[in-house]
Amino acid sequence: MNGTLNKVMLIGYLGEDIKMHYFDGGNCIGRFPLATNEVYINKTTGEKITSTEWHNVVVRNKAAEICEKYLSKGDKIYVEGRIKSRQWQAEDGTTKYTTEIQVTEFTFLNTKKDSENVKTQSEAPKTTSFDSTIENDLPF
Repeated sequence: MNGTLNKVMLIGYLGEDIKMHYFDGGNCIGRFPLATNEVYINKTTGEKITSTEWHNVVVRNKAAEICEKYLSKGDKIYVEGRIKSRQWQAEDGTTKYTTEIQVTEFTFLNTKKDSENVKTQSEAPKTTSFDSTIENDLPF
């Protein structure tokens, strides 16, 4: 194989709400930290160990607006994208580096809004269907 591949697939939880930045011309970018966990048992002590890895996630334009509208801290999401490293000069003159996941596809797995709607639905009359109105409102 002569080609290369830069592809990332993550399932994790948002560490913060989406932070949006808007540019001239109507484009925008959304950023949020995503936590993924690895759980294993220490063979020596038998202790359960949880290790968390944080990823800097970037979504652009319409995808960013959708994420901002429907996601909040603690929500679970699947993202696909590519790893991108960049550098810039800070105000103090130092060079800063970061590695980001630039999202190409995503799927909401569960959101706090979903949980609230399920709770509301269980309290509502049985003939009311909140799910169909929510699904029709989603852009995908």
